[in-house]
Amino acid sequence: MEFLEYNTDRKQLIIPEYGRHIHKMIAQINEIENRDERNKMAKAIIGVMGNLNPHLRDVPDFQHKLWDQLFIMSNFKLDVDSPFDKPEEEVLKARPERIPYPRSNQKYRFYGNNINEMISVAKEWENGEMKDGLVYTIANHMKKCFLNWNKDTVEDSLIFEHLNELSNGTLKVNEALLPLTESSEFLKARSKHGNGPRSNTHSAKNRNRNNKRGRY
Repeated sequence: MEFLEYNTDRKQLIIPEYGRHIHKMIAQINEIENRDERNKMAKAIIGVMGNLNPHLRDVPDFQHKLWDQLFIMSNFKLDVDSPFDKPEEEVLKARPERIPYPRSNQKYRFYGNNINEMISVAKEWENGEMKDGLVYTIANHMKKCFLNWNKDTVEDSLIFEHLNELSNGTLKVNEALLPLTESSEFLKARSKHGNGPRSNTHSAKNRNRNNKRGRY
Protein backbone atom coordinates (compact mmCIF):
# COMPACT_ATOMS: atom_id res chain seq x y z
CA MET A 1 0.00 0.00 0.00
CA GLU A 2 1.42 3.34 -1.08
CA PHE A 3 1.14 6.25 1.30
CA LEU A 4 0.11 9.68 0.10
CA GLU A 5 2.97 12.13 -0.36
CA TYR A 6 2.12 15.70 0.54
CA ASN A 7 3.77 18.67 -1.14
CA THR A 8 4.72 20.00 2.28
CA ASP A 9 6.92 16.93 2.74
CA ARG A 10 8.52 17.20 -0.69
CA LYS A 11 11.54 19.21 -1.69
CA GLN A 12 10.71 22.84 -2.36
CA LEU A 13 10.56 23.77 -6.04
CA ILE A 14 13.05 26.37 -7.23
CA ILE A 15 10.84 27.68 -10.06
CA PRO A 16 7.30 26.44 -9.25
CA GLU A 17 5.93 27.53 -12.64
CA TYR A 18 7.61 24.57 -14.34
CA GLY A 19 6.19 21.99 -11.97
CA ARG A 20 7.78 19.10 -10.11
CA HIS A 21 8.29 16.84 -13.13
CA ILE A 22 10.64 19.30 -14.83
CA HIS A 23 12.67 19.56 -11.63
CA LYS A 24 12.86 15.76 -11.39
CA MET A 25 14.02 15.50 -15.00
CA ILE A 26 16.78 18.01 -14.35
CA ALA A 27 17.84 16.13 -11.23
CA GLN A 28 18.12 12.93 -13.29
CA ILE A 29 20.48 14.61 -15.78
CA ASN A 30 23.00 15.23 -13.01
CA GLU A 31 23.18 11.46 -12.47
CA ILE A 32 24.15 10.74 -16.11
CA GLU A 33 27.91 10.26 -16.42
CA ASN A 34 28.16 10.50 -20.21
CA ARG A 35 28.50 14.17 -21.19
CA ASP A 36 27.04 13.71 -24.68
CA GLU A 37 24.03 12.04 -23.15
CA ARG A 38 23.64 14.89 -20.66
CA ASN A 39 23.75 17.44 -23.48
CA LYS A 40 21.11 15.50 -25.39
CA MET A 41 18.83 15.31 -22.35
CA ALA A 42 19.34 19.00 -21.54
CA LYS A 43 18.23 20.02 -25.04
CA ALA A 44 15.20 17.77 -24.71
CA ILE A 45 14.21 19.42 -21.43
CA ILE A 46 14.70 22.87 -23.00
CA GLY A 47 12.25 21.80 -25.68
CA VAL A 48 9.70 20.73 -23.08
CA MET A 49 10.14 24.01 -21.22
CA GLY A 50 9.68 25.90 -24.47
CA ASN A 51 6.45 24.03 -25.20
CA LEU A 52 4.92 25.76 -22.18
CA ASN A 53 5.27 29.03 -24.16
CA PRO A 54 5.19 27.91 -27.83
CA HIS A 55 4.86 31.44 -29.19
CA LEU A 56 8.20 32.39 -27.60
CA ARG A 57 10.29 29.23 -27.83
CA ASP A 58 12.05 30.28 -31.09
CA VAL A 59 12.95 33.78 -29.91
CA PRO A 60 16.72 34.00 -29.19
CA ASP A 61 16.30 35.97 -25.98
CA PHE A 62 13.71 33.50 -24.76
CA GLN A 63 16.08 30.59 -25.47
CA HIS A 64 18.69 32.34 -23.34
CA LYS A 65 16.15 32.67 -20.54
CA LEU A 66 15.27 28.96 -20.73
CA TRP A 67 18.92 27.90 -20.43
CA ASP A 68 19.43 30.24 -17.49
CA GLN A 69 16.39 28.76 -15.75
CA LEU A 70 17.65 25.25 -16.48
CA PHE A 71 20.90 25.95 -14.61
CA ILE A 72 19.05 27.70 -11.80
CA MET A 73 16.72 24.73 -11.26
CA SER A 74 19.77 22.46 -11.08
CA ASN A 75 21.23 24.63 -8.29
CA PHE A 76 24.01 25.52 -10.75
CA LYS A 77 25.31 21.94 -10.56
CA LEU A 78 24.42 20.94 -14.14
CA ASP A 79 27.50 20.41 -16.33
CA VAL A 80 26.36 20.62 -19.97
CA ASP A 81 27.32 22.59 -23.06
CA SER A 82 25.10 25.65 -23.32
CA PRO A 83 24.89 28.02 -26.32
CA PHE A 84 24.89 30.88 -23.80
CA ASP A 85 27.07 31.87 -20.88
CA LYS A 86 26.22 30.04 -17.71
CA PRO A 87 24.63 32.34 -15.09
CA GLU A 88 26.70 33.04 -12.01
CA GLU A 89 25.20 31.93 -8.74
CA GLU A 90 26.89 34.71 -6.77
CA VAL A 91 25.41 37.39 -9.04
CA LEU A 92 21.86 36.02 -8.86
CA LYS A 93 21.90 35.51 -5.11
CA ALA A 94 23.56 38.84 -4.32
CA ARG A 95 21.32 41.21 -2.41
CA PRO A 96 20.76 44.67 -3.85
CA GLU A 97 22.06 47.66 -1.97
CA ARG A 98 19.65 49.16 0.52
CA ILE A 99 17.95 52.26 -0.85
CA PRO A 100 17.70 54.97 1.77
CA TYR A 101 14.17 56.09 2.48
CA PRO A 102 13.78 59.71 1.39
CA ARG A 103 13.26 62.01 4.32
CA SER A 104 12.02 65.50 3.86
CA ASN A 105 11.67 68.21 6.44
CA GLN A 106 9.97 70.50 4.00
CA LYS A 107 7.72 72.99 5.71
CA TYR A 108 5.20 73.27 2.86
CA ARG A 109 4.68 69.65 1.91
CA PHE A 110 1.88 70.37 -0.53
CA TYR A 111 4.48 71.80 -2.94
CA GLY A 112 6.27 68.45 -3.17
CA ASN A 113 9.97 67.60 -3.11
CA ASN A 114 10.46 68.44 -6.79
CA ILE A 115 9.98 72.12 -6.02
CA ASN A 116 13.05 72.07 -3.78
CA GLU A 117 15.09 70.49 -6.54
CA MET A 118 13.85 73.03 -9.08
CA ILE A 119 14.69 75.87 -6.73
CA SER A 120 18.18 74.46 -6.16
CA VAL A 121 18.76 74.34 -9.91
CA ALA A 122 17.43 77.85 -10.45
CA LYS A 123 19.73 79.23 -7.75
CA GLU A 124 22.77 78.02 -9.71
CA TRP A 125 21.74 79.58 -13.03
CA GLU A 126 23.14 82.88 -14.16
CA ASN A 127 20.81 85.87 -14.19
CA GLY A 128 19.02 86.35 -17.49
CA GLU A 129 15.90 85.53 -19.45
CA MET A 130 16.33 81.77 -19.00
CA LYS A 131 16.53 82.08 -15.23
CA ASP A 132 13.61 84.52 -15.12
CA GLY A 133 11.52 82.07 -17.14
CA LEU A 134 12.45 79.21 -14.82
CA VAL A 135 11.64 81.15 -11.67
CA TYR A 136 8.30 82.22 -13.14
CA THR A 137 7.52 78.58 -14.01
CA ILE A 138 8.42 77.49 -10.48
CA ALA A 139 6.15 80.11 -8.94
CA ASN A 140 3.34 79.15 -11.31
CA HIS A 141 3.72 75.49 -10.41
CA MET A 142 3.74 76.36 -6.71
CA LYS A 143 0.45 78.16 -7.18
CA LYS A 144 -1.02 75.16 -8.94
CA CYS A 145 0.11 72.82 -6.14
CA PHE A 146 -1.27 75.19 -3.52
CA LEU A 147 -4.69 75.19 -5.17
CA ASN A 148 -4.70 71.39 -5.48
CA TRP A 149 -4.38 70.87 -1.74
CA ASN A 150 -5.65 74.05 -0.14
CA LYS A 151 -8.21 76.75 -0.89
CA ASP A 152 -9.86 77.58 -4.20
CA THR A 153 -7.99 80.85 -4.46
CA VAL A 154 -4.64 82.24 -3.40
CA GLU A 155 -2.94 85.60 -3.70
CA ASP A 156 0.23 85.75 -5.76
CA SER A 157 1.91 87.60 -2.90
CA LEU A 158 1.65 84.47 -0.73
CA ILE A 159 3.34 82.38 -3.43
CA PHE A 160 6.12 84.94 -3.69
CA GLU A 161 6.55 84.85 0.07
CA HIS A 162 6.88 81.07 0.08
CA LEU A 163 9.27 81.15 -2.87
CA ASN A 164 11.43 83.67 -1.07
CA GLU A 165 11.44 81.50 2.06
CA LEU A 166 12.22 78.24 0.27
CA SER A 167 15.04 79.82 -1.75
CA ASN A 168 16.51 81.64 1.27
CA GLY A 169 15.77 84.98 -0.34
CA THR A 170 17.71 84.27 -3.54
CA LEU A 171 14.85 83.93 -6.04
CA LYS A 172 12.30 86.50 -7.07
CA VAL A 173 9.86 86.54 -9.97
CA ASN A 174 10.61 89.19 -12.60
CA GLU A 175 7.84 91.78 -12.39
CA ALA A 176 7.80 92.03 -16.20
CA LEU A 177 6.42 88.48 -16.36
CA LEU A 178 3.64 89.02 -13.83
CA PRO A 179 0.92 88.21 -13.07
CA LEU A 180 0.90 84.48 -12.51
CA THR A 181 -1.78 82.30 -14.08
CA GLU A 182 -5.22 83.04 -12.67
CA SER A 183 -6.52 80.64 -10.06
CA SER A 184 -9.66 80.10 -12.12
CA GLU A 185 -7.56 78.66 -14.98
CA PHE A 186 -5.97 76.09 -12.69
CA LEU A 187 -9.34 75.19 -11.20
CA LYS A 188 -10.87 74.88 -14.65
CA ALA A 189 -8.13 72.47 -15.73
CA ARG A 190 -8.53 70.53 -12.48
CA SER A 191 -12.27 70.14 -13.02
CA LYS A 192 -11.69 69.10 -16.65
CA HIS A 193 -9.55 66.19 -15.52
CA GLY A 194 -11.98 65.14 -12.81
CA ASN A 195 -10.00 66.49 -9.85
CA GLY A 196 -12.19 69.42 -9.01
CA PRO A 197 -15.43 69.70 -7.06
CA ARG A 198 -18.26 67.75 -8.61
CA SER A 199 -21.16 69.66 -9.99
CA ASN A 200 -24.60 69.06 -8.54
CA THR A 201 -26.31 69.74 -11.90
CA HIS A 202 -26.18 66.11 -13.00
CA SER A 203 -27.55 64.90 -9.66
CA ALA A 204 -30.37 67.45 -9.78
CA LYS A 205 -31.38 66.25 -13.27
CA ASN A 206 -31.46 62.66 -12.08
CA ARG A 207 -33.65 63.61 -9.12
CA ASN A 208 -36.09 65.50 -11.36
CA ARG A 209 -36.23 62.58 -13.77
CA ASN A 210 -36.93 60.14 -10.97
CA ASN A 211 -39.62 62.36 -9.50
CA LYS A 212 -41.46 62.42 -12.83
CA ARG A 213 -41.55 58.65 -13.02
CA GLY A 214 -44.65 56.97 -11.70
CA ARG A 215 -44.50 54.62 -8.79
CA TYR A 216 -45.72 51.10 -9.40
